[in-house]
Amino acid sequence: MANSLLTGFPGFIGKRLVRKLLADDPELKIVALVEPRMTEPARAAAAEIDPDRIEIVVGDIAERRLGLGDDDYERLRAEVRHVFHLAAIYSLDVPLEIAQRVNVDGTGNVVQFCADAENLERHVYISTAYVAGKRTGVVYEHELVMGQAFKNHYESTKFQAEVWVKESLDRIPTTILRPAIVVGDSQTGETQKFDGPYFILRAISAAEKAGRPITQFGRADAPFNVVPVDYIVNAIAAAATAEEAVGETLHLVDPEPLSARELTETLSMEYAGKPPRGRIPPRLAAASLRVPAVRNMLGGTPRESIAYLNHPVRFDTRRAVEVLGPYGLRPPNFREYAPAMVKFFREHEDDPALVPAAPRG
Repeated sequence: MANSLLTGFPGFIGKRLVRKLLADDPELKIVALVEPRMTEPARAAAAEIDPDRIEIVVGDIAERRLGLGDDDYERLRAEVRHVFHLAAIYSLDVPLEIAQRVNVDGTGNVVQFCADAENLERHVYISTAYVAGKRTGVVYEHELVMGQAFKNHYESTKFQAEVWVKESLDRIPTTILRPAIVVGDSQTGETQKFDGPYFILRAISAAEKAGRPITQFGRADAPFNVVPVDYIVNAIAAAATAEEAVGETLHLVDPEPLSARELTETLSMEYAGKPPRGRIPPRLAAASLRVPAVRNMLGGTPRESIAYLNHPVRFDTRRAVEVLGPYGLRPPNFREYAPAMVKFFREHEDDPALVPAAPRG
């Protein structure tokens, strides 16, 4: 019998979450809903973790009834008690049509499945702190629709999806989790892709190898919020069964984020043993990423990522602290796990499997 349904397997967070959930509950069985192109990677990941307790079901969240046949849909509707919805298009340069189909329509179809499920105990929806869009100042966990604009289609469609989820709170027991930018494991540094803030390490590495000065990107005093994947996984697992998390929205963020300057300095000292010199203004940095040679040097970094180094926003965590604190969960300070992050990057920076696909445009 399938106790839990999970989307987003075998993604960076999804694969780790499955391993965590199975370790915590020896009786648990999980159905991983995967799109056709991910069938073989998903089966390989399941075989590596526990093939007897992970069932791979091929479907499509963007289709009505999750793209499942009647037999599978009815079986899962009767069996599933927890739904973990992680699947989304996370690329910052994703076209609107694709983001709308997966992030919004897909979430709506998952919400409908949750409404149909006969014995559902919890829907755990993974949103993002960046549904705040271009808001500045302090963003609180209970806030969502505040008239904000957005930096890209990823943000705007995740916002639309969370609106849909919130509209279901009165009939579906739900917990909404909003992670900040997720990086590698705080102990090992292991990550699945060198995306997001890893472009800073790419720039440091390229400058160091070319004998050029290492420079600072973005607005020096803007908070740059990153959290390690192991904290995110532990927080999802804890929130899924915490009664006090029903109907709540929790920010899974660093409550004391470093500034963009401090983060770059930390990475530069760890990788090259010296601090950055000088600064590249955000607009110039973004413009330079329009040049294919520069983008390639930085591992395919989309120019949209520069905005996150120049955005003065902080995310309040008081409800997350209240709910997750009793479980001993609090993200470590970036400086504590930067050595592991840099060590893994240094050992794998030339591995093509860890370099994101080239951005569009």
